[in-house]
Amino acid sequence: MQTGVSKKLWAIGGGKGGIGKSVFTLGLAISLARRGKRIILVDADLGGANLHTLMGVRYPPHTLEDFLLTRGGRLEDIIIETQIEGIGLICGADDILGAANPTYAQKVRLLHQIEHLPADLVLLDLGAGTSYNVLDFFNCSPGKICLLTNQATAIQNVYGFIKSGLYRQISREFAKDPEVLDLLLQTDLKDSQDGMESVHDILVRLQEASPEKYHRLQQLLSDFRLYLVVNMVKEERDFQAALIIEKVCASFLSLKTRLLGRLSYDPVVEDAVNQMMPFPLKQERSRAARDLEKIAQLLLEESGMATEETAAGAGSPWSRFWRRASA
Repeated sequence: MQTGVSKKLWAIGGGKGGIGKSVFTLGLAISLARRGKRIILVDADLGGANLHTLMGVRYPPHTLEDFLLTRGGRLEDIIIETQIEGIGLICGADDILGAANPTYAQKVRLLHQIEHLPADLVLLDLGAGTSYNVLDFFNCSPGKICLLTNQATAIQNVYGFIKSGLYRQISREFAKDPEVLDLLLQTDLKDSQDGMESVHDILVRLQEASPEKYHRLQQLLSDFRLYLVVNMVKEERDFQAALIIEKVCASFLSLKTRLLGRLSYDPVVEDAVNQMMPFPLKQERSRAARDLEKIAQLLLEESGMATEETAAGAGSPWSRFWRRASA
Protein backbone atom coordinates (compact mmCIF):
# COMPACT_ATOMS: atom_id res chain seq x y z
CA MET A 1 0.00 0.00 0.00
CA GLN A 2 1.82 3.11 -1.18
CA THR A 3 0.62 6.19 0.70
CA GLY A 4 3.63 8.48 0.93
CA VAL A 5 3.45 8.53 4.73
CA SER A 6 6.34 10.52 6.16
CA LYS A 7 9.10 9.21 8.40
CA LYS A 8 7.44 10.54 11.52
CA LEU A 9 5.16 7.48 11.69
CA TRP A 10 6.13 4.56 13.95
CA ALA A 11 4.04 1.42 14.47
CA ILE A 12 4.28 -0.89 17.46
CA GLY A 13 3.25 -4.49 16.87
CA GLY A 14 4.14 -7.97 17.97
CA GLY A 15 1.47 -10.41 16.94
CA LYS A 16 0.64 -11.68 20.40
CA GLY A 17 -1.70 -10.00 22.86
CA GLY A 18 -0.77 -9.45 26.49
CA ILE A 19 2.88 -8.50 25.94
CA GLY A 20 2.43 -4.85 26.93
CA LYS A 21 2.22 -3.07 23.55
CA SER A 22 -0.17 -0.36 24.74
CA VAL A 23 1.68 0.28 28.00
CA PHE A 24 4.97 0.49 26.11
CA THR A 25 3.52 2.78 23.41
CA LEU A 26 2.16 5.19 26.00
CA GLY A 27 5.37 5.15 28.03
CA LEU A 28 7.42 5.82 24.92
CA ALA A 29 5.15 8.73 23.98
CA ILE A 30 5.59 10.28 27.44
CA SER A 31 9.36 9.89 27.26
CA LEU A 32 9.40 11.58 23.84
CA ALA A 33 7.11 14.39 25.02
CA ARG A 34 9.54 15.15 27.86
CA ARG A 35 12.08 15.87 25.17
CA GLY A 36 9.88 18.60 23.74
CA LYS A 37 8.29 16.59 20.94
CA ARG A 38 4.63 16.88 20.02
CA ILE A 39 3.31 13.30 19.95
CA ILE A 40 0.02 11.92 18.66
CA LEU A 41 -0.97 8.42 19.69
CA VAL A 42 -3.27 6.47 17.38
CA ASP A 43 -4.98 3.44 18.87
CA ALA A 44 -5.11 1.29 15.76
CA ASP A 45 -6.61 -1.68 17.61
CA LEU A 46 -9.97 -1.45 15.88
CA GLY A 47 -11.59 -4.25 17.85
CA GLY A 48 -10.31 -3.81 21.40
CA ALA A 49 -9.01 -0.29 21.93
CA ASN A 50 -7.62 0.44 25.39
CA LEU A 51 -5.12 3.30 25.17
CA HIS A 52 -7.71 5.79 26.41
CA THR A 53 -8.24 3.66 29.54
CA LEU A 54 -4.52 3.63 30.29
CA MET A 55 -4.57 7.43 30.04
CA GLY A 56 -7.44 7.79 32.48
CA VAL A 57 -10.03 8.71 29.82
CA ARG A 58 -13.14 6.67 30.60
CA TYR A 59 -15.46 7.86 27.85
CA PRO A 60 -13.67 9.22 24.76
CA PRO A 61 -15.78 11.82 22.93
CA HIS A 62 -14.44 10.75 19.51
CA THR A 63 -13.01 7.54 18.07
CA LEU A 64 -11.65 6.29 14.75
CA GLU A 65 -15.19 5.11 14.00
CA ASP A 66 -16.21 8.75 13.57
CA PHE A 67 -13.47 9.26 10.99
CA LEU A 68 -13.94 5.97 9.13
CA LEU A 69 -17.68 6.45 8.74
CA THR A 70 -17.50 10.13 7.74
CA ARG A 71 -16.23 10.60 4.20
CA GLY A 72 -15.51 14.30 4.46
CA GLY A 73 -14.12 14.36 7.97
CA ARG A 74 -10.54 15.14 8.95
CA LEU A 75 -8.48 12.88 11.17
CA GLU A 76 -7.17 15.96 12.92
CA ASP A 77 -10.70 16.77 14.11
CA ILE A 78 -10.92 13.70 16.35
CA ILE A 79 -7.68 14.26 18.25
CA ILE A 80 -8.30 14.35 21.99
CA GLU A 81 -5.99 16.66 23.90
CA THR A 82 -4.99 14.45 26.79
CA GLN A 83 -4.04 15.22 30.37
CA ILE A 84 -0.41 14.69 29.42
CA GLU A 85 1.35 17.76 28.09
CA GLY A 86 2.47 17.37 24.50
CA ILE A 87 0.41 14.25 23.71
CA GLY A 88 -2.75 14.01 21.63
CA LEU A 89 -4.79 10.82 21.31
CA ILE A 90 -6.89 9.32 18.55
CA CYS A 91 -8.95 6.56 20.11
CA GLY A 92 -9.63 3.26 18.41
CA ALA A 93 -13.12 1.91 17.84
CA ASP A 94 -14.09 -0.67 20.42
CA ASP A 95 -16.25 -3.56 19.20
CA ILE A 96 -18.12 -1.44 16.68
CA LEU A 97 -19.67 -3.48 13.87
CA GLY A 98 -17.54 -3.04 10.77
CA ALA A 99 -14.89 -0.86 12.44
CA ALA A 100 -12.50 -3.79 12.82
CA ASN A 101 -12.58 -4.37 9.06
CA PRO A 102 -12.20 -1.04 7.24
CA THR A 103 -12.17 -1.03 3.47
CA TYR A 104 -8.98 -0.54 1.48
CA ALA A 105 -10.11 2.99 0.58
CA GLN A 106 -10.69 3.80 4.26
CA LYS A 107 -7.22 2.58 5.20
CA VAL A 108 -5.59 4.61 2.43
CA ARG A 109 -7.50 7.72 3.52
CA LEU A 110 -6.53 7.15 7.16
CA LEU A 111 -2.84 6.66 6.42
CA HIS A 112 -2.76 9.61 4.04
CA GLN A 113 -4.16 11.96 6.68
CA ILE A 114 -1.74 10.68 9.33
CA GLU A 115 1.01 12.35 7.29
CA HIS A 116 -0.61 15.74 7.88
CA LEU A 117 -1.28 15.43 11.60
CA PRO A 118 0.20 18.32 13.63
CA ALA A 119 2.89 16.30 15.38
CA ASP A 120 6.60 15.61 15.36
CA LEU A 121 5.97 11.89 15.74
CA VAL A 122 2.90 9.65 15.42
CA LEU A 123 2.85 6.32 17.26
CA LEU A 124 0.47 3.59 16.09
CA ASP A 125 -0.54 1.05 18.73
CA LEU A 126 -1.53 -2.02 16.70
CA GLY A 127 -3.90 -4.80 17.66
CA ALA A 128 -2.88 -8.41 18.18
CA GLY A 129 -2.75 -10.99 15.40
CA THR A 130 -1.77 -10.90 11.76
CA SER A 131 -4.89 -9.66 10.02
CA TYR A 132 -4.36 -7.71 6.81
CA ASN A 133 -5.41 -4.51 8.60
CA VAL A 134 -2.73 -4.91 11.26
CA LEU A 135 -0.09 -5.87 8.70
CA ASP A 136 -0.99 -2.99 6.36
CA PHE A 137 -0.71 -0.40 9.13
CA PHE A 138 2.60 -1.94 10.20
CA ASN A 139 4.03 -2.12 6.69
CA CYS A 140 3.12 1.46 5.84
CA SER A 141 5.07 2.80 8.82
CA PRO A 142 8.68 3.76 8.04
CA GLY A 143 9.50 2.92 11.67
CA LYS A 144 8.46 -0.62 12.64
CA ILE A 145 8.84 -1.70 16.27
CA CYS A 146 8.21 -5.29 17.32
CA LEU A 147 7.69 -5.86 21.03
CA LEU A 148 8.31 -9.31 22.47
CA THR A 149 9.02 -11.12 25.72
CA ASN A 150 11.13 -14.16 26.51
CA GLN A 151 8.08 -16.45 26.52
CA ALA A 152 8.35 -19.16 23.86
CA THR A 153 4.89 -18.27 22.51
CA ALA A 154 5.81 -14.58 22.27
CA ILE A 155 9.00 -15.40 20.35
CA GLN A 156 7.10 -17.68 17.96
CA ASN A 157 4.35 -15.13 17.49
CA VAL A 158 6.62 -12.18 16.84
CA TYR A 159 8.54 -14.13 14.21
CA GLY A 160 5.24 -15.17 12.61
CA PHE A 161 4.14 -11.53 12.70
CA ILE A 162 7.35 -10.31 11.05
CA LYS A 163 7.21 -13.02 8.39
CA SER A 164 3.55 -12.33 7.63
CA GLY A 165 4.24 -8.61 7.33
CA LEU A 166 7.21 -9.11 5.03
CA TYR A 167 5.41 -11.66 2.85
CA ARG A 168 2.44 -9.33 2.49
CA GLN A 169 4.79 -6.53 1.48
CA ILE A 170 6.50 -8.74 -1.11
CA SER A 171 3.14 -9.98 -2.39
CA ARG A 172 1.93 -6.42 -2.92
CA GLU A 173 5.17 -5.29 -4.56
CA PHE A 174 5.12 -8.24 -6.97
CA ALA A 175 1.34 -8.56 -7.24
CA LYS A 176 1.50 -8.89 -11.03
CA ASP A 177 4.50 -11.20 -11.09
CA PRO A 178 3.46 -14.89 -10.93
CA GLU A 179 7.09 -16.04 -10.90
CA VAL A 180 7.98 -14.25 -7.66
CA LEU A 181 4.63 -15.08 -6.07
CA ASP A 182 5.14 -18.77 -6.85
CA LEU A 183 8.64 -18.72 -5.36
CA LEU A 184 7.26 -17.02 -2.24
CA LEU A 185 4.57 -19.69 -1.95
CA GLN A 186 7.19 -22.42 -2.26
CA THR A 187 9.01 -21.18 0.85
CA ASP A 188 5.88 -21.89 2.90
CA LEU A 189 5.63 -25.53 1.76
CA LYS A 190 7.18 -28.25 3.89
CA ASP A 191 8.51 -30.10 0.85
CA SER A 192 9.27 -27.48 -1.79
CA GLN A 193 9.98 -29.12 -5.13
CA ASP A 194 12.11 -26.14 -6.16
CA GLY A 195 14.18 -26.19 -2.97
CA MET A 196 12.80 -22.83 -1.85
CA GLU A 197 13.11 -22.64 1.95
CA SER A 198 13.88 -18.98 2.60
CA VAL A 199 13.86 -15.49 1.13
CA HIS A 200 17.58 -15.97 0.55
CA ASP A 201 16.77 -18.86 -1.80
CA ILE A 202 14.43 -16.56 -3.73
CA LEU A 203 17.17 -13.95 -4.03
CA VAL A 204 19.63 -16.54 -5.35
CA ARG A 205 17.12 -17.70 -7.96
CA LEU A 206 16.27 -14.15 -9.07
CA GLN A 207 19.89 -13.05 -9.21
CA GLU A 208 20.52 -15.67 -11.85
CA ALA A 209 17.23 -15.47 -13.74
CA SER A 210 16.08 -11.85 -13.37
CA PRO A 211 18.55 -9.24 -12.04
CA GLU A 212 15.90 -6.49 -12.18
CA LYS A 213 13.57 -8.40 -9.87
CA TYR A 214 16.51 -9.32 -7.67
CA HIS A 215 17.38 -5.64 -7.13
CA ARG A 216 13.73 -4.74 -6.48
CA LEU A 217 13.49 -7.39 -3.79
CA GLN A 218 16.82 -6.36 -2.28
CA GLN A 219 15.58 -2.77 -2.06
CA LEU A 220 12.33 -3.87 -0.44
CA LEU A 221 14.25 -5.81 2.21
CA SER A 222 16.52 -2.84 2.84
CA ASP A 223 13.53 -0.49 3.25
CA PHE A 224 11.81 -2.85 5.71
CA ARG A 225 13.32 -1.14 8.76
CA LEU A 226 12.59 -3.34 11.75
CA TYR A 227 13.36 -2.58 15.39
CA LEU A 228 13.11 -4.93 18.39
CA VAL A 229 12.23 -4.17 22.00
CA VAL A 230 12.23 -6.90 24.64
CA ASN A 231 9.68 -6.33 27.42
CA MET A 232 9.50 -7.68 30.99
CA VAL A 233 13.22 -8.48 31.23
CA LYS A 234 13.89 -10.01 34.65
CA GLU A 235 17.41 -11.28 34.05
CA GLU A 236 20.01 -11.14 31.31
CA ARG A 237 18.97 -14.40 29.68
CA ASP A 238 15.50 -12.95 29.00
CA PHE A 239 17.20 -10.51 26.66
CA GLN A 240 18.33 -13.42 24.50
CA ALA A 241 14.86 -13.39 22.89
CA ALA A 242 15.99 -10.51 20.70
CA LEU A 243 19.09 -12.38 19.59
CA ILE A 244 16.94 -15.37 18.59
CA ILE A 245 14.71 -13.16 16.46
CA GLU A 246 17.71 -11.40 14.93
CA LYS A 247 19.19 -14.74 13.91
CA VAL A 248 16.06 -16.32 12.40
CA CYS A 249 15.13 -13.10 10.57
CA ALA A 250 18.59 -12.98 9.00
CA SER A 251 18.63 -16.69 8.14
CA PHE A 252 15.13 -17.18 6.77
CA LEU A 253 13.89 -13.71 5.80
CA SER A 254 17.15 -11.97 4.83
CA LEU A 255 16.13 -9.12 7.14
CA LYS A 256 18.54 -7.13 9.24
CA THR A 257 16.85 -6.12 12.49
CA ARG A 258 17.93 -3.34 14.82
CA LEU A 259 17.82 -3.61 18.60
CA LEU A 260 16.07 -0.57 20.08
CA GLY A 261 16.29 -1.65 23.71
CA ARG A 262 14.75 -3.49 26.63
CA LEU A 263 12.21 -2.81 29.37
CA SER A 264 13.02 -4.30 32.73
CA TYR A 265 10.30 -6.14 34.58
CA ASP A 266 9.01 -3.76 37.22
CA PRO A 267 5.94 -4.16 39.51
CA VAL A 268 5.32 -0.40 39.37
CA VAL A 269 4.16 -0.78 35.77
CA GLU A 270 1.26 -3.05 36.77
CA ASP A 271 0.48 -0.78 39.71
CA ALA A 272 0.24 2.21 37.37
CA VAL A 273 -2.12 0.34 35.03
CA ASN A 274 -4.38 -0.67 37.93
CA GLN A 275 -4.53 2.94 39.12
CA MET A 276 -5.23 4.26 35.59
CA MET A 277 -2.07 6.34 35.95
CA PRO A 278 0.00 6.50 32.74
CA PHE A 279 3.35 4.85 33.23
CA PRO A 280 6.03 6.14 33.83
CA LEU A 281 4.55 9.26 35.43
CA LYS A 282 5.45 9.36 39.14
CA GLN A 283 7.69 6.32 38.68
CA GLU A 284 10.59 8.16 37.04
CA ARG A 285 13.20 6.45 39.20
CA SER A 286 12.08 2.93 38.34
CA ARG A 287 14.20 0.67 36.17
CA ALA A 288 11.54 0.50 33.46
CA ALA A 289 11.30 4.30 33.30
CA ARG A 290 15.05 4.60 32.81
CA ASP A 291 14.86 1.97 30.08
CA LEU A 292 12.16 3.98 28.31
CA GLU A 293 14.39 7.04 28.36
CA LYS A 294 17.13 5.18 26.52
CA ILE A 295 14.69 3.81 23.94
CA ALA A 296 13.18 7.27 23.34
CA GLN A 297 16.61 8.77 22.75
CA LEU A 298 17.56 6.02 20.30
CA LEU A 299 14.26 6.43 18.43
CA LEU A 300 14.93 10.15 18.01
CA GLU A 301 18.39 9.37 16.71
CA GLU A 302 16.95 6.90 14.20
CA SER A 303 14.38 9.52 13.16
CA GLY A 304 17.06 12.17 12.71
CA MET A 305 15.50 14.31 15.45
CA ALA A 306 18.03 13.94 18.26
CA THR A 307 19.63 17.19 19.45
CA GLU A 308 21.31 18.40 22.59
CA GLU A 309 18.04 20.07 23.52
CA THR A 310 16.04 16.86 23.28
CA ALA A 311 18.53 15.02 25.46
CA ALA A 312 18.47 17.83 28.02
CA GLY A 313 14.69 17.83 28.05
CA ALA A 314 14.71 14.38 29.60
CA GLY A 315 15.64 16.04 32.88
CA SER A 316 12.27 17.79 33.18
CA PRO A 317 10.10 16.61 36.10
CA TRP A 318 7.67 13.90 35.00
CA SER A 319 4.90 15.10 37.29
CA ARG A 320 4.39 18.42 35.51
CA PHE A 321 3.17 16.56 32.45
CA TRP A 322 0.08 15.07 34.07
CA ARG A 323 -3.25 15.95 35.61
CA ARG A 324 -5.99 13.35 36.03
CA ALA A 325 -9.03 13.59 33.81
CA SER A 326 -12.24 14.70 35.47
CA ALA A 327 -14.30 11.80 34.07
